Amino acid sequence: MHCKTFIKEIFESVQGEGPYIGVNQLFIRFGKCNLNCFYCDTDFETDLKEYTAETLYTVVKNYKNIHSISLTGGEPLMETAFLSEFLPLLNKPVYLETNGTLYDNLKQIIQYIDIISMDIKLPSCSKMTDLFNEHKNFIKIAVENNKEIFLKMVFDENITDEEINKTIEIAQINNLLIILQPKMDGEILKLSSNTIYKVFYNIISKYNNVRLIPQVHKFLNIK
Repeated sequence: MHCKTFIKEIFESVQGEGPYIGVNQLFIRFGKCNLNCFYCDTDFETDLKEYTAETLYTVVKNYKNIHSISLTGGEPLMETAFLSEFLPLLNKPVYLETNGTLYDNLKQIIQYIDIISMDIKLPSCSKMTDLFNEHKNFIKIAVENNKEIFLKMVFDENITDEEINKTIEIAQINNLLIILQPKMDGEILKLSSNTIYKVFYNIISKYNNVRLIPQVHKFLNIK
């Protein structure tokens, strides 16, 4: 079987989010998503290029000085048939950036994943429905398979105590790190310092495995 997929872009850059800030990665941005978050800044309608696993690997293998390969999007787990063919070809750690909803799809390729960066989709910020049950099931699969996983939560001034408590509840499944990521508009923070600190201290008063880290790559004006 030779599955094909559409890729938005492939580029080498510095990871700007979460605990792996500063490492050099190869980013593969997939061209589909199962969600439609209010703050999404990716255009999935243009500049898509079709690849097979083999043709994508011929591109990827030329990048030498990288820490890992980041599968991003969109939602990479919409392409599990393709990834089942592509990921076994790689000899670098695989870093999955995911919205943490397609837990059945995760099961199909989890053996090839090394690090999982999972977004918490807060209804107050993403304008999506409550996805905490999906997030919980996703985390359980990752933990049962001994995968490194951390949670990344974009928030704005509308975040609620209920959302905070639900996030903490699923993080406590395995004492997972929560990355608090203030909402941004391009390079501009959309929240005041007072609002950011208020949310931060509200959370750490209940759960201490938390870091406040904005999108550093935007401040550096890099992808």
